[in-house]
Amino acid sequence: MSTTTAEQVSFDASAHGSGSTGLPDGRPAGEPIAERLPAADGRADRAARARVAAARLSAEGVEGVILSWVDNAGLARVKTVPVRRLEHAAVWGVGAAPCFDVVLVDDSFTTSHHIGGPVGDLRLIPDLGRLTKLAGQPGWAWAPADRFDQDGSEHPGCQRRFAQRMIAAAAARGLELRAGIEIEWVVALAGPPSEPPVYPSHGPAYGFNRLVDLSDYLRDLLHALDEQGLPVLQLHPEYTTGQFEVSTAPEDPLGAADTSVLVRQTVRAVGARHGLRTSFAPAVEAGGVGNGGHLHLSLWRDGQNLGKGGPGPYGLTGENESFLAGVLAELPALLALGAPSPASYLRLVPQHWAGSFQCWGRENREAALRLIPGPAGEGAGSANAELKCFDLTANPYLLIGGVLAAGLAGIDACRSLPTEVPEDPATRPEGEIPRLPGSLAASLAEFRTSGLLREALGEPLFEAVGAVRQAELELFARHTPDELAAATRWRY
Repeated sequence: MSTTTAEQVSFDASAHGSGSTGLPDGRPAGEPIAERLPAADGRADRAARARVAAARLSAEGVEGVILSWVDNAGLARVKTVPVRRLEHAAVWGVGAAPCFDVVLVDDSFTTSHHIGGPVGDLRLIPDLGRLTKLAGQPGWAWAPADRFDQDGSEHPGCQRRFAQRMIAAAAARGLELRAGIEIEWVVALAGPPSEPPVYPSHGPAYGFNRLVDLSDYLRDLLHALDEQGLPVLQLHPEYTTGQFEVSTAPEDPLGAADTSVLVRQTVRAVGARHGLRTSFAPAVEAGGVGNGGHLHLSLWRDGQNLGKGGPGPYGLTGENESFLAGVLAELPALLALGAPSPASYLRLVPQHWAGSFQCWGRENREAALRLIPGPAGEGAGSANAELKCFDLTANPYLLIGGVLAAGLAGIDACRSLPTEVPEDPATRPEGEIPRLPGSLAASLAEFRTSGLLREALGEPLFEAVGAVRQAELELFARHTPDELAAATRWRY
């Protein structure tokens, strides 16, 4: 559940950088180790940048660098290198098996038409522009990685490269997307993962009591995020027991996906130091309010927010309305990317503020698409839209790329939004407002018939995603809701 306001998701360009104490070289402590630049094509340039970054990291006591990617089950996987090997990794990459494109949430494997099996190898190339010293894990730094084949060509299954292709397609039209992914999680006392969670606080929803009970933990989390240059817009107790939410400043779509990975790693690391176990699963306990991963986005052209000043609903320009209409129309198939676990559908139910109806409305938290025009007089920068039906089992790169593909297709088709639903859609007569798929099987069927997503993802990635979804359906086919929640609770 979320109560994020337009102000909390104000698309402010001053997002990056903290004002914390400076380092000997004059760089602020929260600033990324390397400049945020497009990945260099030349190996010599990458080597030079990595050499400088490694020297800085070593001087700050960093011993190892984590290189991460996110698989099609939504789990972040890693390889690490000693900091002295960063230059070599930046130039030549680190080996990783392509079979991880068909790994499931329980670490078993399936296969697909194009990807799977024990043969082959890829190279993980770190994005030095996001290289970050980790405040929650002393002695470590982190960078997201792109995956390439051994000959240097782009791996067709790389989800991060897919997101970059969709961002480039938007940029070719003169369009810019600004995005942010809300992070919701539940903390429990550390203990055997097979046991039901024991919560460190039973304060009421959004309650001051819960904030007091975990004040030291939350203070340390704010400090760690600030040290890493991640500007927090707000942090608060959420609805269900032990649940919290953090919102960071919006940024370019690739940055938003990277930040989603980094924020979750930081939440987990800080919690571990306080004796807490963290779950980002959509259903920590069956029947309860789960964790969402709502995507906020706004469309811009030439520095102007297209969510304001137009003739469409609440000031939408025609281009922005078509973009959102394209996303709304494609949501049944997009759920296979944004709510990809069988457990996602324990959360995606009416009257849980999860957005289970395929409709839109101004500030309507039961609609899948919540339009946020922003407070009167604040200016155009805060206007954005929220997609509420997604959760944190999603690979954020697949999610960003899929939404962009659907939105651009909506512009091409000159789509219009359907009639607004201004109230709780569950109060309308049954069937009047379409429900989104209520199971992974239903969303997977929509995904498999989506020519739009097949073309955007490319055949190898499209087939790998479908294979993982089908295999997880079979994996959990006989689980009760309680068993499904327990099986996925600590995997995310």
